[in-house]
Amino acid sequence: MPSIPRKTILEKFRGMIARGEPIVGGGAGTGLSAKSEEAGGIDLIIIYNSGRYRMAGRGSAAGLLAYGNANAIVREMAVEVLPVVRKTPVLAGVNGTDPFVLMPQFLAELKAMGFSGVQNFPTIGLFDGVMRQSFEETGMSYGLEVDMIAEAHKLDLLTTPYVFNGEEARAMTSAGADIIVAHMGVTTGGSIGATSAKTLDVCVEEIESIAAAARSVRDDVIVLCHGGPISMPDDARYILKNCPGCHGFYGASSMERLPAESAIRDQTKSFKALVRRPGE
Repeated sequence: MPSIPRKTILEKFRGMIARGEPIVGGGAGTGLSAKSEEAGGIDLIIIYNSGRYRMAGRGSAAGLLAYGNANAIVREMAVEVLPVVRKTPVLAGVNGTDPFVLMPQFLAELKAMGFSGVQNFPTIGLFDGVMRQSFEETGMSYGLEVDMIAEAHKLDLLTTPYVFNGEEARAMTSAGADIIVAHMGVTTGGSIGATSAKTLDVCVEEIESIAAAARSVRDDVIVLCHGGPISMPDDARYILKNCPGCHGFYGASSMERLPAESAIRDQTKSFKALVRRPGE
């Protein structure tokens, strides 16, 4: 499928916002996940290395460690996902801190392959404390992710970066980000999800703060929420009800891993519950 123009995507989304319809994006770790999400009416599909790990039974946080080349994995996943998606924009998760990538050329290659936009993943934003400081001091800073988004904007790719606080929201919006995704941490639930998270009420406060920071730079920026305890439709409904500055939800684990876990488990249990009576 060819890349969908950024202007076309944004016009659709602004119309949805005007009608009060939430924008819903989802991660896809397999071609089947992407096909199923599109069949369900999803607005955006994002593929990145964590999707592959997640659907291989590993936690999403595996995407933050050196288990594979994140940018190369996305390029590999493209041939699985892009041919089976018919009309939905597909975005690439790009590791903006990768020191072995010629970023402008790589982004142009992604667009030529059929990607309509990018997101900053893996992201340094998920690290804090001493580890975060070490990254920032040794040339692998969040600022490089901001630079990547700015380069993608120059190529007229849709940009939907993860941010974790107001400062990052302002920086990404200044770089031209179209959609700010307020990241609330690794998604909870299921067999490989996180077991600790913020409360939904804390998320409401943080998302509204991030939205306000982004709009202090540019009033037309779109804001979505993601992660942490926002793992099920009722959770997203609560956030959207209480966050007037949030326009929708982006799910990864909640869009493919959690549904797959429960559906496969329940189907297996149903078959195992079959009873063959004597003589049948």
